[in-house]
Amino acid sequence: MTTAPLPFSGTPVRPSPGTPELAGRTALVTGAAGGIGAACVMRLAAAGARVRALDRDAAGLAELGRRAEGLSGSVATTVLDLGDLDAAERAAADTDILVNNAGVQLVRPIEDFPPDAFHRIVTVMLEAPFRLLRGALPHMYRQGWGRIVNVSSVHGLRASPYKSAYVAAKHGLEGLSKTAALEGAPHGVTSNCVSPGYVRTPLVEQQLADQAAAHSLPAERVLTEVMLAGQALKRLVEPEEVAEAVAYLCGPYASAITGTTLTLDGGWTAR
Repeated sequence: MTTAPLPFSGTPVRPSPGTPELAGRTALVTGAAGGIGAACVMRLAAAGARVRALDRDAAGLAELGRRAEGLSGSVATTVLDLGDLDAAERAAADTDILVNNAGVQLVRPIEDFPPDAFHRIVTVMLEAPFRLLRGALPHMYRQGWGRIVNVSSVHGLRASPYKSAYVAAKHGLEGLSKTAALEGAPHGVTSNCVSPGYVRTPLVEQQLADQAAAHSLPAERVLTEVMLAGQALKRLVEPEEVAEAVAYLCGPYASAITGTTLTLDGGWTAR
């Protein structure tokens, strides 16, 4: 006795031959002027997406726009400080793909952590993604398709000393992402985190200096003895590796992946 196969209810697995996999999709990437954000913009535009690149760094956005010329998709840049939460929510309207990437870091013991810096970090890295989701989800729900990728961190899964605001924000982002996955599933919207270890970015370069001061170590020893001490692979993750993971979660083969975290941590969380 044979049983008829269940009908496929997801998105098509493969786009039309010769068509970039994200052609016709509009993506928004925050923290887009450099590092992981810029790599995500370039990768999504290469896949045919119309990318809106947001950052408060006007010069970095201008350079990104020049680098993106000639890609399959397009890149439009907007100078925006995510501390302006109302503007962030408005910017996400009519977005098919939302990549919450913007990040801020400060390394201090809790008793010395400036309250205004804690507030700023949580605002940019947790409250702003919430407001961007509010702006993006109505359009995603109407069309029955959407992709949310939150660039979290191994610090969304594990804590480290002296990073109270960053760890709190990233843990919150992981929870927000899972909630969006549960709410979005009936509407064809997936929500996932990409959680890398230390990535070769200006943010990490600043952390080297901050950690050196916190641990009273020369900067050259901080990378191997502090930052990568718990990581099996003793190297930094490259921004392009993170961007490839983001693109995969937005692409045609990831429609059944939601509510989870893709780690690129060199084995950190395997311990």
